[in-house]
Amino acid sequence: MDFGLSADQRSFKQSIEAFAREKVEPWASTIDRTGEYPVEVMAAAAKLGLHGVTISRKYGGAARDYLSYTLAIEAVAHASATVAVSLVVTNSLVSELIEHALSATPNALHERWLKRLAAGQTIGAFALSEAGAGTDAANQQTTAVKEGGGYRIRGQKVWVANAEVAGVAVVFASTQPGARRDGVTAFLVPFDTPGIAKTSRDDSLGVRGLGCVDLDLDVLVGEDHVLGAVNGGFSLAMWALQGGRVAIAAQALGIGRAALDHAIAHAKSRQQFGRPISGFEAIQFMIADVATELDAARMLMWKAATMKAQGDDGLIESSMAKLAASEAAHKAADRAMQVLASAGYRRGSVAERLFRDARAAEIYQGTSEAQRMIIAKHLSAR
Repeated sequence: MDFGLSADQRSFKQSIEAFAREKVEPWASTIDRTGEYPVEVMAAAAKLGLHGVTISRKYGGAARDYLSYTLAIEAVAHASATVAVSLVVTNSLVSELIEHALSATPNALHERWLKRLAAGQTIGAFALSEAGAGTDAANQQTTAVKEGGGYRIRGQKVWVANAEVAGVAVVFASTQPGARRDGVTAFLVPFDTPGIAKTSRDDSLGVRGLGCVDLDLDVLVGEDHVLGAVNGGFSLAMWALQGGRVAIAAQALGIGRAALDHAIAHAKSRQQFGRPISGFEAIQFMIADVATELDAARMLMWKAATMKAQGDDGLIESSMAKLAASEAAHKAADRAMQVLASAGYRRGSVAERLFRDARAAEIYQGTSEAQRMIIAKHLSAR
């Protein structure tokens, strides 16, 4: 495996890092404090092609490789976890999924939405989770029943990121009750479809401003809104989440690297016993451990991204990358809090925000426990 980046990848990485410093970071604390969706920042990201990083040029995407995509997400997350996750949802869980489905089942309606998504003219949402269908995603209680020339979709979805502002959602529903994963269908549902009610979520601990709402659905859509094959939606969801986990690993690494950078800067400037605390082994060892674990997780993430770009399944690798990166980021934020001590342990500090944001990466798009289950199951099956 080549651990180096091409000239184009390095240039792209540098351009996104500059964008993150200049356009995203100044908004990070405001997004966290207000909990408002970062409309202006996301519009600026669209101008750089960050809404369709891996999408083919024929649909208006940037057509970049998956490693470049993860480089961009990590750079953005270093400035704001919220902006990074919003980009992951609209890229990995919506746009990439639509293009993947289009490769097997051409659909003019889906093509039009994909072009709008890739251009950043609209935002995408992914409506899979329900009150009783989190890790057990096959337990879909939302139903889709044939009605006239289409489907009547009824049910409730929870924690739908981006849905506050999104123009379209991928909605999963049971079209064959009792069949679980063999009876789930994916639908592309525009938010201007009559019969969608949004309910605001309780305030979240971290990654605030992600536009998460619950959805009550009683909508009628045409047959052309089916994404992929009828009863083939569960495999589509798992395909999307597998790519999403690689991107969430990148997001977690961005948070972890920001925490490490913050801890190092503080350790160099904080004086105790007549010298900077960076000179004490207790501080040095914490920083060394965090840096090592973040770099190790990054190698796993790069491997998973490279495998995806090459069309390899990479199921175990994506789960390993997400598991290692999210837990390394959590530790990085925790150690940064320890290094900063009272300077970090207060509301409104950068360390406090990073600590809250890092924790979410161990939960969404598959908990750490779910990743361990996936890894163990497939290793045992070899």
